[in-house]
Amino acid sequence: MSERSIQIVEVGPRDGLQSEPEILATEAKARYIELAIEAGIRRLEVASFVHPKRVPQMADAEALIELLPDRDDVSYIGLIMNERGLDRALATKIGEIGMVVVSTDTYNRKNQNVTTAESIAAWHAISGRAKDNGLKANVMISAAFGCPYEGEVSVERILELTEQVLESEPAELGIADSIGVAVPAQVTELLGRVRELTGNLPLRCHFHNTRNTGLANAQAAVEAGVTYLDASIGGIGGCPFAPAATGNIPTDDLAYMLERSGVQTGVSLEKIIDTSRWLEGELGRGVPALLPKAGMFPAGGQPAA
Repeated sequence: MSERSIQIVEVGPRDGLQSEPEILATEAKARYIELAIEAGIRRLEVASFVHPKRVPQMADAEALIELLPDRDDVSYIGLIMNERGLDRALATKIGEIGMVVVSTDTYNRKNQNVTTAESIAAWHAISGRAKDNGLKANVMISAAFGCPYEGEVSVERILELTEQVLESEPAELGIADSIGVAVPAQVTELLGRVRELTGNLPLRCHFHNTRNTGLANAQAAVEAGVTYLDASIGGIGGCPFAPAATGNIPTDDLAYMLERSGVQTGVSLEKIIDTSRWLEGELGRGVPALLPKAGMFPAGGQPAA
């Protein structure tokens, strides 16, 4: 059994809710985040600072952050796309910002209204400003395994982008399968090649379960030595600017897989299940995660040594 540990980054409050048709009240979002913290989550992507007309589910970013508990052991991440987003983030108590660079121009334009090169230039400016203001600055390369508009994305393209974003020394590098097309062999190959460029820099992976490969890809990422894995309680969410890009990997199912494999997460499975069931009540429907449906195994127990 492994003695490794992986930190789960909860992205349900941002990536999860941004594609759901329901718009939760700000107070309900704050409770969602509080429940995740009570379950043991210590890093959470809580909001994106984007135009409310493009993503109305995120219109209350500042008001939500104001409601969140101040805890030294919890880090709140705000997603930004440009310097206007950074300006908004700097006016809050957010501790981290995450910048997105999409691997293809077509998808980047739909997501951010600029080319990939323009987003990289923005990242260089944002990284410096964020650090000068005491924020942790991270960057994620999205659509790293495929684009819904341009098709396959080569490993060489991701390596090229990696070299460019590393120039501004991110605190961590993220690799995202934004539309859920990757398979484990691709994850193993790409992360191995990326690691040659990043050295000891922490790597974070973000997978979607659109084609039912998300958990397998997460396992491949664990074996490749990533530090962080994104997941969404209940498995809600997706990208509103990519056709049919549904389904973040569920925090519930990911934590179960890791714990049963001897990989420590610090997350209470029982409390995550309770949070998924609470979320179902707020959304008025079921969520994709399977653990809330099937329950723990052994029932109410912990993995065998």
